[in-house]
Amino acid sequence: MIKITLKDGIVKEFEKGLTLSEIASNISRSLGKNALVAKVNDNLTDLTTHIEEDCNVEFLTFEDEEGKDAFRHTSSHILAQAVKRLYHNVKLGIGPAIANGFYYDFDCNHKFVPEDLVKIEAEMNRIVKEDLSIERFVMPRKEAIAMFGEMGETYKQELISLLPQDAEISLYKQGEFVDLCAGPHLPSTGKIRALKLQSIAGAYFRGDENRKMLQRIYGTSFEKKSELEAYLTMLEEAAKRDHRKLGRELNLFSIQEDGPGFPFFHPNGMVIRNELENYWRQIHRQYGYKEIKTPIILNQRLWQQSGHWEHYRNNMYFTKIDTEGFAVKPMNCPGGILVYKADYHSYRDLPLRTCELGQVHRHEISGVLHGLMRVRSFTQDDAHIFMLPSQIKSEIKNVIHLFNEVYNVFGLSYHAELSTKPDKAMGTDEIWDITTNALKEALEELKMPYKINPGDGAFYGPKIDFHLKDSIGRTWQCGTIQLDMMLPEKFDLNYVGEDGQRHRPVMLHRVVYGSIERFIGILIEHYAGAFPVWLAPVQVKILPVSSRHVEYAEKIASEIFDKDIRVEVDSRNEKIGYKIREGQLAKIPYMLVVGEKEIEENGVSVRRFGQGDLGFMGLNEFIDRVREEINTKAQNLVKV
Repeated sequence: MIKITLKDGIVKEFEKGLTLSEIASNISRSLGKNALVAKVNDNLTDLTTHIEEDCNVEFLTFEDEEGKDAFRHTSSHILAQAVKRLYHNVKLGIGPAIANGFYYDFDCNHKFVPEDLVKIEAEMNRIVKEDLSIERFVMPRKEAIAMFGEMGETYKQELISLLPQDAEISLYKQGEFVDLCAGPHLPSTGKIRALKLQSIAGAYFRGDENRKMLQRIYGTSFEKKSELEAYLTMLEEAAKRDHRKLGRELNLFSIQEDGPGFPFFHPNGMVIRNELENYWRQIHRQYGYKEIKTPIILNQRLWQQSGHWEHYRNNMYFTKIDTEGFAVKPMNCPGGILVYKADYHSYRDLPLRTCELGQVHRHEISGVLHGLMRVRSFTQDDAHIFMLPSQIKSEIKNVIHLFNEVYNVFGLSYHAELSTKPDKAMGTDEIWDITTNALKEALEELKMPYKINPGDGAFYGPKIDFHLKDSIGRTWQCGTIQLDMMLPEKFDLNYVGEDGQRHRPVMLHRVVYGSIERFIGILIEHYAGAFPVWLAPVQVKILPVSSRHVEYAEKIASEIFDKDIRVEVDSRNEKIGYKIREGQLAKIPYMLVVGEKEIEENGVSVRRFGQGDLGFMGLNEFIDRVREEINTKAQNLVKV
């Protein structure tokens, strides 16, 4: 008999040599049905694995990220098998699970069109019904290369050639289909109960622009058809909210051919941007920050000193000034450090909280550019806090309180993820342990649940990322807190302590919006373009019923404008119904219809976007209502 220690600490005894699937079924019928893969002594593995000795076992279901990944990775193999069955001379690239789905890359003479997805999806469903067993086996490297050569799978041969010479090659087989794969996978194809192919795109093998363009098919899969239908409904809603589409319709921004990846903000978009920046300045004053501004171009030696030259050079832009090398800044940190160094600091000055709306530039390949979400020029709302080691925990808590306040204003909930030391990192393990534990302790003392992302920290320190959830349930990574004991060392930062000696401060990097441009894109989609009053480019539009009511409309517009409310008059010689429809399409929060009655009673007939006709109001009553919404930054999320 062997002893299995489960995740909750319970120890159970089983016969030696049982598979993980059999063990799960012995524990409970539901676990046997729902388990997809397992962790054995923290190593992810297939349920077909035989257990021969005492170990710790954690069974993973579709509720777990690793379970979802295995489910969708298996779905990608089913996609590849279906394509190989339907089309001749197909060579396989790679086919991983991704967030919310999977894809597979194909080198195929047939050019896939959307109609082909229906046929491929039908074949995938046949493979699911066949309920083929999925078996892992290994081969020596040389034999695996020869086998894929016989199959004509040149891309697989290349992938194997990148592995160590003495590596044993992991492969998976389902029916007639064999693929190179580290796994793990589900026990059989029959576990995939609901799948959908979504789109076709081009992709270079291994991201190399000099290689042949392959055809990539994207899909998604779920355990239940109801979950798939809910997800597809969410995607339809997301398409309606696409910030690029709404950006054009609401005249907020554009991306021009003359500046790919460099957004142009139009007057309506600048209103939103300025309101966000005004609020950012207001809340940072409340939390004790001092605003700074640093140059966009700085000497190359600064980036060599900071470590960006070594770790980030491929993403930077360069120029020469008077024969010396300079770089356009991809990050604001070195500039903030130079501001700190420009003055003498005592321990009494710390913590010193500086903040900056700093424009940065990063080289992104054209294929990944996406509206405001992925650009080459953007403004980071950076802050750099210089502090005593004893202040680390309190400052992290202070930042999290600020984040809470900001995200609540926009109706955005979030979860936190802690990222630890990456493979390529500056500094000793001891420093990384100190900084990582400080972040952990702050989160735990605030009773904030968090997920750990091993090895995903910045090269100079661990970080907490804040993933926001929008009104239709999607998540976006925005805010981040990064603790840094490396750059103060590299730049010889110091302060004079109580003992009169020089000491090294700790540096904390953080952003709350992340990127102003990206945050605006998120808000466009979160609100579906129907911004709360305080953010709306036009807050009130006045609609005179006819030309003889224009004078009154302009008179009350002047009064409303004097109360610092953004107002316009639609004085066009159009029917009132047409004007109302136009205002609704523009998602104007308030429309005021004025005619004879309104003139006689010195008031307005009010329409609220998403609510319809609110009836007659006195002008002062209406102004007070709007000012209250602006002052409180009321959400008023409406169904659109």
